[in-house]
Amino acid sequence: MTASEQTWVAPQSVIFDMDGLLIDSESLAMKALNKAGEEMGYDTPFSFCQAMIGVPIDRCRSLVAERFGEDFPLDLYFATSDKHFTSLVEAGHLQLKAGVENLLGALEEQGISKAVATSSSRRKADHHLELIGIRERFSAIITRDDVQRGKPDPDPFLRAAEALQTPPERCLVLEDSHNGVRAAHAAGMRVIMVPDLLGPTDEMLEKVFMVADDLNVVAELIRSSVPETAPATKQ
Repeated sequence: MTASEQTWVAPQSVIFDMDGLLIDSESLAMKALNKAGEEMGYDTPFSFCQAMIGVPIDRCRSLVAERFGEDFPLDLYFATSDKHFTSLVEAGHLQLKAGVENLLGALEEQGISKAVATSSSRRKADHHLELIGIRERFSAIITRDDVQRGKPDPDPFLRAAEALQTPPERCLVLEDSHNGVRAAHAAGMRVIMVPDLLGPTDEMLEKVFMVADDLNVVAELIRSSVPETAPATKQ
């Protein structure tokens, strides 16, 4: 765990990424993308699939086209990947990440509002959050369908802050992906990185408040926080 030289101030709102942060879905997505490539006779190693973590679907399609050429059957590839991903989810492999319940409880104890900002679709986000039983614990869910520009642009986080009626500088973002960290930083928000499949780079360390091993670390930080208070007025 590392921390920057920024001073910690308790947030008014916390905005969560979803895949790889709240739910252990990135590893399932990597397996699905890899298996789809194998079925179609293409080499799609995990090192290549990792480049699509935290990336909007249009950019994912561009990455695949750049690797395999314009004749590559993109629609079939992603449809096949979705089929394998759905099979893994239906088999019960979708799980909460460590510390989720602990952190949600800590935020609710202190009355800190919560939102999700994800690169997933509305359909997938609602389904997955409902499936693991935490959908109703968030005041807002912002998906790729709600913004014109996804991560690494700041739009998803700014839209979430607007929904929570919280200034960006009073929001804390929790992210596992590099593009998510970039988006939160561009939005003017404090960000804690909780790595999943991608570790922190020098660029990430410059942008984050800290790197946490899991969400239990963030829960401890929240519970130890003293809420920011307005200056006393003179009588």
